[in-house]
Amino acid sequence: MSATTTETVNRSADTGENIALESERTLLVFDLVGEYCGLDVNLVREIVHVPPRITRVPNAPHYVRGVINLRGTVIPVLDCALKMGGSFTANTSESRIVVAEFEGIQFGVLVDAVREVRSVPDSLIESDGSASNDSIGTEYVIGIAKMDDGRLIVLLDLAELFEITQLLEEEN
Repeated sequence: MSATTTETVNRSADTGENIALESERTLLVFDLVGEYCGLDVNLVREIVHVPPRITRVPNAPHYVRGVINLRGTVIPVLDCALKMGGSFTANTSESRIVVAEFEGIQFGVLVDAVREVRSVPDSLIESDGSASNDSIGTEYVIGIAKMDDGRLIVLLDLAELFEITQLLEEEN
């Protein structure tokens, strides 16, 4: 999954000359299995409260919590923690469903809490995955953003995590 980047041009206050060119990514930052995780905001359609009831789907994979009706559209709700080998956790007042879209497929991702939207310079992102811990599988990670305040933000690859690319290939 490719992340959309923007380029920031810094101009000298005195001369108006371009003095630096730096790419950055705009991320939705959320809590998941005790980690800060990030997702490219261009994939996010909206963020909704978890409804009191999510309709179960018989014979669905274990990580599919069910479906919700969002203004007339049926949205599957996927649990990242379960998909990554974690255990079922109860929803809290901070839990949210991040409705994402990839290649025309809409789905909801259950997260523990949404924290912020922030721009992260590409220079702060390492893509080798060496900084992540065992709670999130490296095969689902695009990179790790090392923030100036010491936090690490794990950039998730939702298409890989939920095998969406494979589903699209099977349909064609």
